Amino acid sequence: MTVALLTPFALSSLYLPLLRDNAFDLHQVIKGELYKQITGYTSLVLILFEMVLIARKRGRGWQIKLTIPGSIQLWRSLHILIGVTLVGTTLLHTIGATGLNFNAVFLWVFFGTTLSALVGVVAETGVLESPRKYFGWSLVKEGAEKSRSGISKGQLIRTLRSIWLTTHIILVSMFSVMLVFHIFLAYYYQ
Repeated sequence: MTVALLTPFALSSLYLPLLRDNAFDLHQVIKGELYKQITGYTSLVLILFEMVLIARKRGRGWQIKLTIPGSIQLWRSLHILIGVTLVGTTLLHTIGATGLNFNAVFLWVFFGTTLSALVGVVAETGVLESPRKYFGWSLVKEGAEKSRSGISKGQLIRTLRSIWLTTHIILVSMFSVMLVFHIFLAYYYQ
């Protein structure tokens, strides 16, 4: 679903000129200030809700305790659902255009954040659903007994998670800072 939502960004150079030429009124509405504010604030609300989920997970050592009922699996699923919804609202906000200058870099950081999350979901799901208990080299016979070489399923998940999650957290941090600048620039240049 995420890939389907990202496809219009790759094809925007094809359909945006057609939209502008054949449906100018619609093009003016979706390029207008009210449309941008509605979709922008919708995205901002989703981002703020994501931050509450992050605070619930990462804020265990904080002095202020944030307790929200529900299991980790529920909140992880909700985090993924909100993330995919955020990709959709970003598509609506940008109309699939990749922007110029700061907005282009901002959008590419968002794409990187989305891609790192997608890699994490696919990698962990693939490993978890695999019937194999060990990954890597095949069984090695030593005399009459067999020994396994390679990496266990749990260790592989921890190793992959250390890579994609670190990348995801760095990109989310960059995205958050850039979001503040994006909002400032949007109102500064009005």
